[in-house]
Amino acid sequence: MGRLGATEVIVILVVVLLLFGGKKIPELMKGLGTGLNEFKKASKGEDSNSNSKKEEEEK
Repeated sequence: MGRLGATEVIVILVVVLLLFGGKKIPELMKGLGTGLNEFKKASKGEDSNSNSKKEEEEK
């Protein structure tokens, strides 16, 4: 009872597509990926200041 089948996953994806639209989804996924990377680095104990400096250099 706790597992999602193929039909449920498809329904969820259709609802997300309807709510956010096709253009907004890549932006959401990029933000999610960035957040996950920051979380992983923070859980490993890396300094967040070095991340900020890298992001500033990329801009």
